[in-house]
Amino acid sequence: MATLTLLYFASLRERAGVASETVDIAAADLAGLYGDAQARHGFSWPREHLRVAVDGEFARWDDAPKAGSEVAFIPPVSGG
Repeated sequence: MATLTLLYFASLRERAGVASETVDIAAADLAGLYGDAQARHGFSWPREHLRVAVDGEFARWDDAPKAGSEVAFIPPVSGG
């Protein structure tokens, strides 16, 4: 099991009630990691509509999470 930090932005942060959290994970990939967070917090965004970043770099959903990393889930945002 690995420990890492999850970062939430925009509507995901509002739904989770926190901007970040440290979690112990067993997920094999970032998609599974989001699935765990989605179940825990009731996120309605399907992952196909989100971007994921690891340690400040955009990543692929099938990348494996690494212990000690910061993983950010980024929903679409609109500007005005």
